[in-house]
Amino acid sequence: MAEVTAKLVKELRDMTGVGMMDAKKALVEVEGDIDKAVDLLREKGMAKAAKKNDRIAAEGLTSVYANGNVAAIVEVNSETDFVSKNEMFQELVKEIAQVVAENKPADMEAAMKLETSKGTIEAALIEATTVIGEKISFRRFEVVEKNDNSAFGAYLHMGGRIGVLTVIEGTTDEEVAKDVAMHVAAINPRYVNDTQIPEAELEHEKTILTEQALNEGKPANIVEKMVEGRLKKFKAEISLVDQPFVKDPDMTVAQYVATKNATVNMFVRFEVGEGIEKREDNFVEEVMSQVKK
Repeated sequence: MAEVTAKLVKELRDMTGVGMMDAKKALVEVEGDIDKAVDLLREKGMAKAAKKNDRIAAEGLTSVYANGNVAAIVEVNSETDFVSKNEMFQELVKEIAQVVAENKPADMEAAMKLETSKGTIEAALIEATTVIGEKISFRRFEVVEKNDNSAFGAYLHMGGRIGVLTVIEGTTDEEVAKDVAMHVAAINPRYVNDTQIPEAELEHEKTILTEQALNEGKPANIVEKMVEGRLKKFKAEISLVDQPFVKDPDMTVAQYVATKNATVNMFVRFEVGEGIEKREDNFVEEVMSQVKK
């Protein structure tokens, strides 16, 4: 059984918005498993859906480079957010995105051997680490190709904290594709449409929604209809084309691109550090421990 620490309780509270005692009780009940605790709180109707990748820790920048029918999106990490303001680091991230797009490496091993203006990407990272004084690492990339009757949409939010690359078919209007990229950056959909949602994820959500309805004391004969309606809403919330468009909430993203005789083909969204855990220092506790000595 995992120890139910104050840090774990705080993490669950941040993810779900419940009170401290409710968070602690949930963690104790599921023996410290934070993902099970989220599900338990949702079943009780006490928490909103929480994404497991919300625990963002690492720093750095993303960048997008597109030329012709090929584009690339990359993420390069640093130890602190101060480095993202470093001109050398910013230029390195941009160059990595360009080199990756131009060479279309099959994997990270191949990417690290690509040539930049300062030697291979691997050598450039080592030089940056030495000069800047922090470990600089190339975490991930994705190369995307399109046809002539499509448009790339590139958007960087907060200077590159979030990077999005979209492909819109049926138009070559990059502004339309960029509008969709801005929407993806802001709303963070998980899929283009509901046909992409894995069956296992739908079954998991259905189980939680069923428990919610039963715990609300609803009669069994109407629980199924309630769950069906709520599941439909859930699918719309996580599917890009069914979401209200950020620039005009009166229409969905699908309806917006349809006004341009286009459809959404795909998107890639990188948020710096998503899914990476990092040690967090509690300076108050540290100072107090020193005072007590």
